[in-house]
Amino acid sequence: MANLPPLSLYIHIPWCVQKCPYCDFNSHALKGEVPHEEYVNHLLADLDRDLPLTHGREVATIFIGGGTPSLLSSHAMQLLLDGVRARLPLAAGAEITMEANPGTVEADRFSAYQAAGVNRISIGVQSFSPLKLQRLGRIHGPEEAKRAAYLAAGLGLRSFNLDLMHGLPDQSLTEALDDLREAIALNPPHLSWYQLTIEPNTLFASRPPVLPNDDALWDIFEQGHQLLTAAGYEQYETSAYAKPGYRCEHNLNYWRFGDYLGIGCGAHGKLTQPDGRIVRTIKTRHPRGFMSGEYLDKQYEVADEDKPFEFFMNRFRLLEPAPRGDFTRYTGLDEAIIRPQLNSALEKGYLTETPGFWQVTEKGKLFLNSLLELFLAE
Repeated sequence: MANLPPLSLYIHIPWCVQKCPYCDFNSHALKGEVPHEEYVNHLLADLDRDLPLTHGREVATIFIGGGTPSLLSSHAMQLLLDGVRARLPLAAGAEITMEANPGTVEADRFSAYQAAGVNRISIGVQSFSPLKLQRLGRIHGPEEAKRAAYLAAGLGLRSFNLDLMHGLPDQSLTEALDDLREAIALNPPHLSWYQLTIEPNTLFASRPPVLPNDDALWDIFEQGHQLLTAAGYEQYETSAYAKPGYRCEHNLNYWRFGDYLGIGCGAHGKLTQPDGRIVRTIKTRHPRGFMSGEYLDKQYEVADEDKPFEFFMNRFRLLEPAPRGDFTRYTGLDEAIIRPQLNSALEKGYLTETPGFWQVTEKGKLFLNSLLELFLAE
């Protein structure tokens, strides 16, 4: 058991007030009331079925995502986290994050979420421009976003995050940097700053807006990165910046190829077994099917030939060096299996190697897809 990766828990709340045109997450516009306690009961029943895959391991982090988890009543959140704690050993001081939309943030409910155990909140701001928020289909305005950030700061949580997007429809460099300055002024310990991309099966995919071109996007990233660095934020992942000591432990576990239980509509899980097998689970996407008790959509084992690509696809998103020993620890494979691919990456200048670590170079970051393709199973 000592060699198994750290274990996290992801919990999916599938409802939103309305579906945003860029969103390809498993979220469903709310029709009527949220079935608070009924859904929590199904989540806990789903967890019960997955418990044998954990072998009694301790959970290091919890992330409640969506959808809009802040639509869940504080009573339901208490039932949920009490139920989790009754079923799983939780690490002392475990990071417990909940996503929230500024339009659904209420002071009383936030403090009740905190009492239930939530100690980190991720607020989906996206932009401080009323016009851009309207274009993105968001239900909140700039003032609600600021209010939510002030509220999170005042609660004395261990941390809070602001989600911000750039490369928005018709967005200029000035507008993008103004958004970033407004976010920095709120002094969040963590900022997720990511580029809008058009995903299949979204409203934007069927009616694409005009987005900034590649040169404009590079200027936004370069100058935005300088702003964030000057404000004391460190980039540690492609789209994640944090003040020292405030990186998101849950997401770090994903990117380090750690294990995670996934419960709720459409949630994914990855569980390493004591015999070295890696089991992946995918839960039923639609609330109707999930709440009929049909929780599991698919379960399968990751083939040995696919493990190198899966490991590096996650690991090389992080800017920190990758410990070489983690490859064998997390995949059960000997490093000799990937030596030809590693040598190719070293020759192309995508990686550097020391006795203890691999480090992606600046060239490797620019050609990340080419680097990862080296590890694809043939």
